[in-house]
Amino acid sequence: MQIATHQGIDAALCGSAVELEPGRSRVRLVTTGCMKADDSGLVHGGFVFGLADYAAMLAVNQPTVVLGAAECRFLKPVRAGQELEAVAVLEPVQDRRHFVSVDVLLDGEPVFTGRFTCFVPAKHVLG
Repeated sequence: MQIATHQGIDAALCGSAVELEPGRSRVRLVTTGCMKADDSGLVHGGFVFGLADYAAMLAVNQPTVVLGAAECRFLKPVRAGQELEAVAVLEPVQDRRHFVSVDVLLDGEPVFTGRFTCFVPAKHVLG
């Protein structure tokens, strides 16, 4: 299956797809020193969220998909240098809303969980 959305994503910041099928994606991200929030090596949550968001977009995989809302929980800290994997699963579409459940895992253990509400407008939101 080809990636149909978010063609300009920087894999170093948001991860790389390792699995893509209709309604499901798996994305891996190796965290780096530039993602640290402090001297302890704590990765800023925005990078974990970015990984999860990208996985959600790929689960929908429509060229114009955008994020409308997100409910999420950060469960455990992540240290720079650790490899994360996001697993996203599209739920049944309701009206125009595409709900995607995403878990971000570190060594198989959840560090983040979220439910993303996505929309697929007829044309690009900036068009």
